[in-house]
Amino acid sequence: MIKRIIHSFAWRTEYILDRLRGQNDKRRIIEPYIGYATPDNLVVRGRVLAALRRNKPLPTQSVWVNFRQMVSLFLTDEVAGVEVSAQGVTALTDDEGYFSLMLPRWTAEGWIDIETSIEGRTGVTTCPVLATRQDAEFAVISDVDDTMLETGAYSLVRNLWTSLTGNLLTRRIFPDAVRFIAALSDSGRNPVYYVSSSPWNLHHFLTGIFERAGLTRGPMFLRDLGLSKTQFITGTHGDHKGGSIDILMAANPDLTFVLVGDTGQHDAFVYRDAIARHPGRIRAVVLREPGPGPDAKSAAAMKEIAASGTALYHAPDFTGFAEKIIAI
Repeated sequence: MIKRIIHSFAWRTEYILDRLRGQNDKRRIIEPYIGYATPDNLVVRGRVLAALRRNKPLPTQSVWVNFRQMVSLFLTDEVAGVEVSAQGVTALTDDEGYFSLMLPRWTAEGWIDIETSIEGRTGVTTCPVLATRQDAEFAVISDVDDTMLETGAYSLVRNLWTSLTGNLLTRRIFPDAVRFIAALSDSGRNPVYYVSSSPWNLHHFLTGIFERAGLTRGPMFLRDLGLSKTQFITGTHGDHKGGSIDILMAANPDLTFVLVGDTGQHDAFVYRDAIARHPGRIRAVVLREPGPGPDAKSAAAMKEIAASGTALYHAPDFTGFAEKIIAI
């Protein structure tokens, strides 16, 4: 009872503050997210904010400056109830400013740029969409923290320190991950998607890190950490990742999938459950072993994955795994 009362108060307070900041600010701008495609639709995604926060970090700047710049990415003034349109399709932004436009899919494939606009505003914003190619052999879904991006997510203290005190120029993508994903992507033939519990506020930040490191580009499925009417934080790590896998499998019904993660954030459990929900759809599971490696529970889940007949590869480094997966 007390928890419900506190949650209700917190949600209403956030709702009022958002309206006082974002709704009363007459500025409107679209923050584009990378969209994806289903057999019938191009899914255009983004968020309407009063302003975009874009930092220009220096490699030598202090930890304190890094911290202030990272915190600023979370101080968004989102705008609800705004009409966004593209190619005659419209949608209203939700309470957190997010929108999705479901455009009819045409024969184009690969990377497609969609011009998107806000009702009553001049100018357009380009929202990129990845449409799976007809010659794709399989798709890849990868975790981000400690799988692609060195974070230390297996330790809460280390995770927070790394995430809040680094910047776009200092954060490190594992070199073996760049080579591994590039080989699986096969020059864009096979689509790559990234699923992370990081908030949507970091979409531009992560995109910049990926681009700088040469990591294969792909749609991201991040998490809304804001309050909702029913819960303090919208969804759990496992729910978010599992739900995103289900969405992407439905979007690519003719493909098998390679699931890539690490042993530090329960990815083995999420992928084991995905195999059970989608028998015959998982081509392989690949797990990086950061820090101390898998604990007893993760090791048990990994044994279940292997027992299901799904190819399982795990090590501190991904070197050599791509060739084995391609040969399956």
